Amino acid sequence: MPVQAKLAAAWTSFMFLYIYVDYLALYKPGFVDDILAGIVHEFDIGPTFVAIALTLMAIPILMILLSATLPARVNRTINLVVATLYIPVSMFNAVGESWTYFYFYGLSIGLEVLLLAFILRSAWTWPRRIA
Repeated sequence: MPVQAKLAAAWTSFMFLYIYVDYLALYKPGFVDDILAGIVHEFDIGPTFVAIALTLMAIPILMILLSATLPARVNRTINLVVATLYIPVSMFNAVGESWTYFYFYGLSIGLEVLLLAFILRSAWTWPRRIA
């Protein structure tokens, strides 16, 4: 399987997980009430918050397309950079959460980091030349 396809599949898997973690968090008691009150994880909801949230979602979404279409050298570099930057972004989701949801956030962050590690490994070990 071509490295581009592996990377695009990994980013797609990452996005499904990323979105569903946010979706399932809505089921936590009081979470929707906080959203209706204009707060998400201690942050006020406003234009800046929404723009940052969209940016954080758009980058991995675009990585699906970019991984499938960019030339190998640029593709490798951009995957290494973006996957490295998203490891702390994924871990940030658990900051300030109660231990009640440790399993939920531990599992979701663990899976996200595993996918990002797969992306890093695939990009890092990308063959320089195709035989």
